[in-house]
Amino acid sequence: MKIKLLFIGLLFTVLGFSQNSVKLNGKVTDFNSKEPINLVSIRVKGTNLFTETNAEGNYEMEIEPGNYTLEFSLGGFSTQERTITAKANEPLTVNITLIEKSKNIDEILIKTTSNKTKETVLLKEQQKAVEIKQSIGAQEMTRKGVSDVEEGLTKVTGITKVESRGLFVRGLEDRYNTLLVNELQAPSNSPFKKIIPLDLFPTDIVGVLSVYKTFNPNISGDFAGATINVETSEAQKSLTKLSVGLGYTTGNNGEDFLMSENANSDQGFFGILKKDRELPGVFGNVPSAVNMTSTEYANAHKQNSWNVDKVGSPMNTSVGLLHSEKFKVGGGHLSYILSLNGENKYVIRKGVDRYFEAGDGAYTKNVYNSEYKYQTASSALVGLKYKASRGSIGLTSFYLRSTESLINDQLGVIGYASTNPNRLLRINQFEQSDYFNNQILGNYDITKNKKHTIKAGVSYVKTAFSQPDRKSILGNRVNDTDITMTYGGNNLNRQYLDVKGNYYMSGLVEYNWKFSENENGKSNKLSIGYNGFRNNLYSTYRFLAGSPIGSQPQFTTNLNDVNEVIANDVALGNVVFKEESNPDYKVKLDHFVNAGYANMFWNFGSKFEVNFGVRVENSDRKIKYRSLTSPSFTAPYLKENDLRLDVLPSVNTKYIINDDSNLRFAASKTITRPTTMELLPITYVNPDGSSIIGNYPLTKKTNTLKDSKNYNIDLKYELFTDKKDMFAIGLFGKSISKPIERIFIATGGAQTTSFDNSKSAVLYGAELEFIFQFERLSSQLENLSLGFNSSLMKTRVSIDTQSNLLENSSSRDLQGASNWLINSDLKYEFDASKDIKNTVSLVYGVYGKRIYAIGTAGLDNIYEKPFNKLDLVWNTKLYKNIDIKFAADNILNPTYQLELGKNSKTQINEPSLTMKDYKRGVGFSLNIGYTF
Repeated sequence: MKIKLLFIGLLFTVLGFSQNSVKLNGKVTDFNSKEPINLVSIRVKGTNLFTETNAEGNYEMEIEPGNYTLEFSLGGFSTQERTITAKANEPLTVNITLIEKSKNIDEILIKTTSNKTKETVLLKEQQKAVEIKQSIGAQEMTRKGVSDVEEGLTKVTGITKVESRGLFVRGLEDRYNTLLVNELQAPSNSPFKKIIPLDLFPTDIVGVLSVYKTFNPNISGDFAGATINVETSEAQKSLTKLSVGLGYTTGNNGEDFLMSENANSDQGFFGILKKDRELPGVFGNVPSAVNMTSTEYANAHKQNSWNVDKVGSPMNTSVGLLHSEKFKVGGGHLSYILSLNGENKYVIRKGVDRYFEAGDGAYTKNVYNSEYKYQTASSALVGLKYKASRGSIGLTSFYLRSTESLINDQLGVIGYASTNPNRLLRINQFEQSDYFNNQILGNYDITKNKKHTIKAGVSYVKTAFSQPDRKSILGNRVNDTDITMTYGGNNLNRQYLDVKGNYYMSGLVEYNWKFSENENGKSNKLSIGYNGFRNNLYSTYRFLAGSPIGSQPQFTTNLNDVNEVIANDVALGNVVFKEESNPDYKVKLDHFVNAGYANMFWNFGSKFEVNFGVRVENSDRKIKYRSLTSPSFTAPYLKENDLRLDVLPSVNTKYIINDDSNLRFAASKTITRPTTMELLPITYVNPDGSSIIGNYPLTKKTNTLKDSKNYNIDLKYELFTDKKDMFAIGLFGKSISKPIERIFIATGGAQTTSFDNSKSAVLYGAELEFIFQFERLSSQLENLSLGFNSSLMKTRVSIDTQSNLLENSSSRDLQGASNWLINSDLKYEFDASKDIKNTVSLVYGVYGKRIYAIGTAGLDNIYEKPFNKLDLVWNTKLYKNIDIKFAADNILNPTYQLELGKNSKTQINEPSLTMKDYKRGVGFSLNIGYTF
């Protein structure tokens, strides 16, 4: 009864307040620019009432009748006060202008929403956040000559880009990272990578890149290196921009270039080749003992030739169109953005390619490798967003597509024919990936004072990765043009790999409650939410072989013009193409992850902020497969189920030493899941006989690759100044139970790579980052600044001595981890005239030696050697309409190199331990943009 009376009393109190309250609203603008100002604090002095302006400079709150003094404040502007009289049931509007008082870091608190992409804005967000995160926006990426997301993230402390292997964070490779797109979890389009290759994201479709180095319950529990959030571009104003670019790389463009005959066409220029190279329909969806007839062969290969054209590689080109509009609709703003981008590139890689078989002191493979890659990339983004005073809703769709036409010649020793250095393997391969992501995101202020808010979103993604008709020819080189070969064996093979996503769905919903505002206007906040994803995909891997009919002698032919010879022999019945797929040709994966979380942000006074919470994540992973020993292609699937529940707590704390500096501490428990290729029971066979084996019982005691468990800890001090300087130093440590690692397996044949869990790993290190403005030394250097970040790290892995993977010792460094890395940039800004503004940046990065793959059976590890990269970028703004960017990339042009360590227990009988090397070349590019 008492509870009922209390409830009734509260109800009448609320009703009474709502009947007499006064709706106070208004707009805050900049005195000079007349633009609205975001995040202005409006405080009713003598009360706990407080609010902030939104992106349009508007604010709203409810107060009781009476006389008050309003205080309007924002760092970088003079504080204003206004005395008001609020009368019952009479709305009150108070508009005000603020005058900028100085040029310091607080000025970056957003005057317009477009400022969110500025370096100074993101520095301020970094300073205010409780968790440890870093961001890079469109402005900084433009200044540093960044053309894609992957390159942009290398400008963040502790992150390096590794050739063809994605991003390494704090020395930890791709499998330790997770990707979000607009806070929604996103899949990879490649089975070989944990996250989609981020070089497919052009910067035109990106507003801000955020890197979370500490865990929060609202992000995926699959976290160890970093969680990367890509915020797609949002329209800020009416804009139409066209940009075109040209690029030239030494040793790549202007050189003799080999290209598949069907790629040397108009369709090939745009990468539209997949349909022509798909598995011929005669072989059906299920492998069988079908032999292709000569007529079927001729019909299937009208547009798919074995021939290769020798052409010149012209300059790389790119084109982009960006259009956006923003206008008022009702009481809010409606905006849309359209971005279209396309580019093509010619890449040549030449150098040695070698490997040892375990226990053998001579090279099993020792070739000079020549790769000719014609690459295309295209993207399209459509975004629509409506913002009102109480919330917003947005729809975003983007499509990414990349193709690569590869001709790869390997000349030298292949297999154990060490007395024959003229073996020649040619690979003619086409690869295509497609990525279509559709999202709906919204947020709503349940109460006008923003004490209760909710946000929600859902995405639907379709992915596809394929290597259709991966053709290979093996024989003996006779001269520069001719090859001697026979049919049979592995001399004439074709492979078809497809990994298709039926669907990937992710969603989130989060409720936030702000309460107990303190005297400084800071509220405590409770967040309760759900997010998760479901990934449903399958892979097929089919093989065709050119088999002789009867005994066939050797024959000699021009390797670049071999198509007619093969077609004639098929017609004459000398060779037939038949399927040689294995019963394990098809694998299915269904992975469903659901997570609920609670997250509390608590202010202890004005100095100490704590964010603590827990995430409970349920993972249900099902794999269906057939083994190599299955009796047929239609035998019942074997099933591997992995159902687990992970409880993942975390805490992030920030102590505000003063207005300019913070001390942070974070600790958490997380997990790491395998990539698709590591997880699925697939044997990916290369034409040279080497292979990558996924999660097979043939290589492990069980065929379940375990998730790693990670225990993370971070401590960081950071200092921000009014001159836009910044200094930060941090310590971090991780303990990983059952880390997943790449390892070579002793098979008695060609090189075999697989993946397994080691026993445990420990890593710890330090990070240093600073931005220094040289005007502190002299006013004449006010436009010169230096940015620097570095990581030092030590790792140690404990090996399970009962493992059957034949490791050489019980401990070593963690595979893929660098002991140190450095990134830096020197920036100079100057005006050539009133309308011509210039920014010149010199950008440098290098990482330390790291283990590429673990050695076994007496062989030492293979190490990736340090790689120094120096770039020069010059941006010029010509008047209001034209901007020009010139970039010189990889100026030092060092050699990328893999090397066998010097501590093999097996006697090595080779003079060189270099396993792979090549040079990328020095790149020069010019991009011109015109804004209409």
